[in-house]
Amino acid sequence: MLLKYISNVMKKAKYEILKEDNSYYGEIPGFKGVYSNSTSLEKCREELEEVLEEWLLCRISKDLPIPVVDGIGLKIKKIAV
Repeated sequence: MLLKYISNVMKKAKYEILKEDNSYYGEIPGFKGVYSNSTSLEKCREELEEVLEEWLLCRISKDLPIPVVDGIGLKIKKIAV
């Protein structure tokens, strides 16, 4: 489910070429702080996916809400020890 979630989120990414230096900027609407900037579109996408993964892990570790995307939600179940 995690891979499908990430794949669906990445489909919502928006990219643009910055006029100042012709680099690529990418961000994912609704995912504050998830953005990347690189010299090629491919590298920008790769970096954006890495940032998304780190963002998700951080939110999960702090028990913060994660947006539902295309009906997919990530919930961590607490296991009694």
